[in-house]
Amino acid sequence: MNRRSLVIAALVAANLVSAVAVVQAKHKSRELAHELQVERVERDKLSTEWAQLQLEESAWANPDRVAQVARRELGMVQPQNYVVLEERKP
Repeated sequence: MNRRSLVIAALVAANLVSAVAVVQAKHKSRELAHELQVERVERDKLSTEWAQLQLEESAWANPDRVAQVARRELGMVQPQNYVVLEERKP
């Protein structure tokens, strides 16, 4: 009878440990799923911001805009009778 009680107690303890482990695993899984969702939202925000920055960069780098700013703000003018000299190769 003593041995039987010991086996039952061991099985009950193992069952309780298993139940606690399942609860902890489920809790950790939910935490990680939440963290993943937060990171996905952050990724989407950063992706949107990157797309906006690329559009802004293309607008700033537009050759017509660069030429206009060069003339207006820097007082640059296109040279007259501009000739490109060929580079000599040795």
